[in-house]
Amino acid sequence: MTNHVLIADDETNIVISLEFLMKREGHRVSVARDGDAALETIRRERPDLVLLDVMMPGKSGFEVCQAVRADESLAAVKILMLSAKGRDTDLAKGSALGADAYMTKPFSTRELADKVRELLGAA
Repeated sequence: MTNHVLIADDETNIVISLEFLMKREGHRVSVARDGDAALETIRRERPDLVLLDVMMPGKSGFEVCQAVRADESLAAVKILMLSAKGRDTDLAKGSALGADAYMTKPFSTRELADKVRELLGAA
């Protein structure tokens, strides 16, 4: 079965590279370029996993994560937060809001692909 991955990021270069990587890994991919679009897409399409940037226009990744976790019908959606902010407080905030994992940019594509496999394998 093909997993559905939503890439929620406002940086075009990151979206292009993540989209290429996720498709190469065999996943179906959707893209949202801001937090509001990400939340709408999650509610409409119910992806298996969201690669969620923390800093985006509209709702932040933290706000999107919080909204998803507050909706019981979206409990199965895995969230991997991606951020240039790697301070312990940011990691703790992502975890407290219900993110399944948190990776700081820059990250290796192999590291990301391994984490995605791990999260989807546990689904």
